[in-house]
Amino acid sequence: MTTCGEVLVELLEAYGINTVFGIPGVHTVELYRGLPNTQIQHITPRHEQGAGFMADGYARVTGQPGVCFIITGPGMTNIATAMGQAYADSIPMLVISSVNHRCELGMGDGRLHELPGQREMISGVSAFNHTLMRPDELPAVLARAFAVFNSARPRPVHIEIPLDVITAPADHLSRKPAALPHRPGPSPAAIEQAAERLRQATSPVVLLGGGCTDAAQPAQQLVEALNAPTLLTINAKGVLPPNHPLSLGSNQSLEPVREMVKQADLVLAVGTELGETDYDVVFDGGFAINGELIRIDLDAEQLNRNFPADLAILSDAGLALEALAQTLQHTPVDNQTDGPARVAAVQAELDQQWPAEWSAQQQVLKTVQESLPGVIIAGDSTQPVYSGNHLYQATAPRSWFNSSTGYGTLGYGLPAAIGAKLAAPQQPVVALIGDGGIQFTLPELASAVEAGAPIIILLWNNSGYGEIKHYMERRDIPTIGVDIYTPDFQTIARGFGCHSETAESFSQLAELLQQAARSDRPTLIEVREDAAFLQAEA
Repeated sequence: MTTCGEVLVELLEAYGINTVFGIPGVHTVELYRGLPNTQIQHITPRHEQGAGFMADGYARVTGQPGVCFIITGPGMTNIATAMGQAYADSIPMLVISSVNHRCELGMGDGRLHELPGQREMISGVSAFNHTLMRPDELPAVLARAFAVFNSARPRPVHIEIPLDVITAPADHLSRKPAALPHRPGPSPAAIEQAAERLRQATSPVVLLGGGCTDAAQPAQQLVEALNAPTLLTINAKGVLPPNHPLSLGSNQSLEPVREMVKQADLVLAVGTELGETDYDVVFDGGFAINGELIRIDLDAEQLNRNFPADLAILSDAGLALEALAQTLQHTPVDNQTDGPARVAAVQAELDQQWPAEWSAQQQVLKTVQESLPGVIIAGDSTQPVYSGNHLYQATAPRSWFNSSTGYGTLGYGLPAAIGAKLAAPQQPVVALIGDGGIQFTLPELASAVEAGAPIIILLWNNSGYGEIKHYMERRDIPTIGVDIYTPDFQTIARGFGCHSETAESFSQLAELLQQAARSDRPTLIEVREDAAFLQAEA
């Protein structure tokens, strides 16, 4: 007899899944029975939140869904935070959990791991979730999940399987994956309307979001055809190459950029939700669009959230950008102001107002980028990440991402870097994380060693929750709870089986990074905020 759990892993492999993150428990062991019959590798985190963050990092690098096997009850409450981060940033994730026997659901008998309304609890952080009441539902429900990942706004999907369904006979089920729909293309009429409005604009601005990560070439072609200043959300970094003359990076929250956007007679926003953590990180409500707004998005509901569109185009970003670029090639735009000059003028204003403390942080990031060609940086919520969101120029899409966007959780950077390294083993991967954030998921160092994922943990140590402390000080709030005890990370890292060093100069930092990139195990490199070489740079 082949069980439903065994057919599940066969189907996952048929859909192209090669990695699963999970912690086996008595309620999920039957999902593991069939794994040896596939080529799927299993990675064991030390906490279900770590499993979710690993799956998130894996998905951000590959564009494919990260998959997790999670136990009933506490496993699902643990992974909910990671699902929230993925939901906020439109990251594909498939969470397959167990749930109590069908006859026990909703009874409140105090069964092991029983969680009343498990599916309802997860509904707010998933595109959809489903309780599999019969094995026969499995092929259709998986097809629905992969259709979301392949052709809709990619967000987590949760499928829970009762214990008696996991072990039910399923020999009769098809192992053939469903034919998945392609992403929708734009209406030709809408493209013609957009092209005509863009031709008429004299001072357009382009806003590119994370939906454009797989459309770098058509995005660059379009902004160059428009000769328009362009802004990238944090998740869109790398869509335009570094130092592109039309790029103003990810500085939508800063006044010189905001003023340029306000003065634009037309704004083209592609694959961006126009949300607060990209456009208003100072939280003053000051980002405004006064001109006409054209929005292109894969999510129909998003087209009128935050800033209602004057022209809304429901489409995959890449397909719409290609269509617009081709249409404009036939009738070039020739009545617009000089885009590079507009960018240079705004950039000159920005260069006069960067905070002094960013200088040292940016020199650290410059050292990372120069020492590790092709580096992928998975960041947490920490000071060098905040400054890097403004100033770091990624060389490729999917190579700079962090948890300061959207949900804004702590502890993300370390496990996400593990997932990223498993997705791109030939590229150097750095977890950029603070001393406060790393303590949320510190045991995942063991997971990295066990998985053979030689990531580099760049630990920014300011002995507490430094950014929150500054925030409280600026508002004359007593700094309670932010000066936390700081452990000896060097000893801890070595105890987990990692290399560990402290950088005392930029040249030493470069040397340590290069050594770490050649290592067969993770390396923790600690950079203390009060180090003399950083103070000299600041």
